[in-house]
Amino acid sequence: MAGLFYVTLFAWNYGSSFGPVGPGGRNYNLDPFLSIYRISMYSESWLDPFRILIGNVLLFVPFGYLFPFLIDSIRKINSNISILLTVFFSMLLSIFIEVSQFLFTYRVANVDDVILNTLGGFIGVFVYKLSFRFIRIIK
Repeated sequence: MAGLFYVTLFAWNYGSSFGPVGPGGRNYNLDPFLSIYRISMYSESWLDPFRILIGNVLLFVPFGYLFPFLIDSIRKINSNISILLTVFFSMLLSIFIEVSQFLFTYRVANVDDVILNTLGGFIGVFVYKLSFRFIRIIK
């Protein structure tokens, strides 16, 4: 979590827009998939979309993998509810980060980041469920 907050709130954002205070000016995007499209189509190399888009997904995979451990340790619940709770809390955490970026830093709050981060949380919980099924098969 410390690494997640450092990268999203404190580290310099190389992909941010130019605002009134220079690079990284306070800005927001509420159009779904607009920045994903722009990054994919107008980047100078394939490395920028890979770093930005895949990076947003990968940031939340550990949360999606570790959050079900917390849920399962508190109480045994239905597997589908565990998946839904993890995806929901991934989305809430991402929204919290994006609002914090807008309010407290000179970064861009972006709905596409919420979409990509939530996808990362889903991938994490999917890997969690898959790994436990694999362990049961091995035993």
